Amino acid sequence: MVVKIRLTQRGKKHQRSYRIIAVDSRKPRDTGKYLEELGSCHYNPRTKKIEFNLKDKDKENIKKWLKRGAQPTEATEELIKKYL
Repeated sequence: MVVKIRLTQRGKKHQRSYRIIAVDSRKPRDTGKYLEELGSCHYNPRTKKIEFNLKDKDKENIKKWLKRGAQPTEATEELIKKYL
């Protein structure tokens, strides 16, 4: 089983929020079945601003999954590099 760290969408059309999750790579994006939630961020399209909420526990979990061999997607990898 290949584990991916990816974003899943939540919220309304123009008020998107995303959750960073660890999921089996064969699962579709927004099914709700994932291994663990690792953090969340909110995107405001009007101001093009990303509010990224990561606690120390979330940072540790992301590092733990990366050590286990989880592969982040491109968008998630950029967020991890920028905020971790």
